[in-house]
Amino acid sequence: MEVALLFRIAAVGILVSVLCQILKHSGRDEQAFLTSLAGLLLVLFWLVPYISELFQTIQNLFEL
Repeated sequence: MEVALLFRIAAVGILVSVLCQILKHSGRDEQAFLTSLAGLLLVLFWLVPYISELFQTIQNLFEL
């Protein structure tokens, strides 16, 4: 896993948390929820190739 990916995930987390706080204080709870959901989906899309590689490695490890 690259270090740059960890920094991108941290940046998205900070940005989403700030946006959620701003939206919640302005009374837009639904938009705050959608913002947090979008941030989660973005990070999951970044992690899917690494998860796939992990499962492939585990499969190759136990292959007969």
